[in-house]
Amino acid sequence: MIMIKKFTFENKALREKAFAIRHKVFVIGQNCPKDLEYEFEEESTHFLLSEDGVPFATARHRKTEKGFKLERFAVLEAARGKGYGMQILQAILHDLKDEKEVKYMHAQQQVIPFYEKVGFEKVGNLFEEAGIMHYKMKFSRD
Repeated sequence: MIMIKKFTFENKALREKAFAIRHKVFVIGQNCPKDLEYEFEEESTHFLLSEDGVPFATARHRKTEKGFKLERFAVLEAARGKGYGMQILQAILHDLKDEKEVKYMHAQQQVIPFYEKVGFEKVGNLFEEAGIMHYKMKFSRD
């Protein structure tokens, strides 16, 4: 059974599971510097997707001066293609459904079509962040 748990930084057990996924995906898999990967943790609302008790995906959102930023979407490589990324994205959008502020993200170039499927649109030009090319995207289906 698939479960998505919403949690705060204070939940050490869930935080460690989410951080382990992010470490494998970003720090090891994409060579992202640790100091950039683990920032704004305490002010973020985190999500962890597990199937039959095994964690496979994580993401978070946080309030910024520009609205709500969705970020740190990570699915373990062996679990990709099973819809986990879409499920955790939908859970975050559902969590923010009553918020009037802009919902946005910095999406890696290769996953732009994934986010466009649910209503995100590219804004501006391609830019580099943590050594990876991104586009800013805003959610347009409010």
